Amino acid sequence: MKQVLIDLLLESEAATALVMYLATLFDATYNNIHSNNTSEIGALARIATAIAKFWICKRTPETTYEALECLGGAGYVEESMMPRIYREAPLNSIWEGCGNVICLDILRSMRKSPESLQAYLSFMHETKGSNKHLDAALERVEKTLLTKDLPSNLLERHARTLATQLALCLQAGLLVRRLPQTVSNAFCSSRLGPNRGSIFGDLPMDVDTDALLTRLPF
Repeated sequence: MKQVLIDLLLESEAATALVMYLATLFDATYNNIHSNNTSEIGALARIATAIAKFWICKRTPETTYEALECLGGAGYVEESMMPRIYREAPLNSIWEGCGNVICLDILRSMRKSPESLQAYLSFMHETKGSNKHLDAALERVEKTLLTKDLPSNLLERHARTLATQLALCLQAGLLVRRLPQTVSNAFCSSRLGPNRGSIFGDLPMDVDTDALLTRLPF
């Protein structure tokens, strides 16, 4: 149970950091219309919005299910708020555009506005050296995106994979910048490392669970 709660904590920390960063970007764009770096901030905001929309909407149903399961039968009965939250968890992905469409929007944004990709990579390059798993993941993403004459249909075929990696790298980059190393290292290891699991609670052995438990609000 502790492993699951810690994994849910990491997911929540990363999603919150991403959304708050997006709010910061839009606030900066709105309040600094005449600033020299407004265009770069706006370009990053455009691609980061699509990335966040895809990834958080995809992760919400799974995260909600695990939270419900932690409560057992009490989380399943209608007297609890959890059943309603679980039923509505997929709704954002449906209302805001299905995952496939959003992934294609990310590719379209990079084609029509190459500066958005450059802004993303520029932001991520500032985190280089902070975590080996993040460095390796970013290198793979950059190699794919900057490969010349890569067939567009190949990128579209693997759009979900690319969008997932862009999202995880961005979340990891934000955690590296803003939160303690125990959090950022655990996220990078469990999401980007070679021993990453496929379900919540399947954390690598190098995650400092005792330190992370102190961040739980109960």
